Amino acid sequence: MLQRAGPFLAGLLTGLLAAGLVWLMIAEPRGLPITLEPPPAEAPLHVHVTGAVLHPGVYTLSPGSIVQDALDAAGGALPGAVVEAVNLAAPVQPGEQIFVPQPQTPRPTPLVAPSSQSAAGVVNVNTAPAPELDLLPGIGPALAQNIIDYREAHGPFASPEDLLDVPGIGPAKLEQIRDLITLR
Repeated sequence: MLQRAGPFLAGLLTGLLAAGLVWLMIAEPRGLPITLEPPPAEAPLHVHVTGAVLHPGVYTLSPGSIVQDALDAAGGALPGAVVEAVNLAAPVQPGEQIFVPQPQTPRPTPLVAPSSQSAAGVVNVNTAPAPELDLLPGIGPALAQNIIDYREAHGPFASPEDLLDVPGIGPAKLEQIRDLITLR
C-alpha cells in the first residue's frame, strides 16, 4: 500500500506547490508602498563677521559651522588681530555677530531693535532677541537662548523673579540685571 501512496503523495505535494506559486504570482499586493524621503535640509546660517578681518560682512555658512569657518569666509584675520580672544571652535548660531578684536580696541555694542528696548535702555525680556539679551551683564549667548527657550515654553515672564526658573539664572545674576530689564 505504501508503494501506491508514494506517487500519490508526491503528486499531491507537487500540485499544492504549483497552486501556491500560481496564487503568489497573480495575487494583488496588499498595503501601500513605502516611500523614502530625504531628511529635511537644515537652513543655512547667516552670521556677521566684523573687527580685524580682511572682508567684514554678513556671510552664509552651512549648518554645523564653527567660528573658524566664519573667519575663513571673511578672508581671515588681519595681521595683529587678537584671534586668541575668539573661541574658534565654538558652533556658530544663526544671526550671531563674530567680532575679532585688534589690540586695545573695545568690542562695539550691536544696535538693538527698538521694539524690545525702551528709551531708558532697559531690555524687555519678554520680547528681546538673543543678541539683545546677550548685552545684559552676565548673560552670554547660551543663557540668552535659555531665556528665550523658557519664555517660549512657559509664556511671558510675569515678574522678574520668574527669571529664577531659567536654568543658569540665580539670585545674584537676577540682582545684577534687575534694573536693566522690563517685562512690558
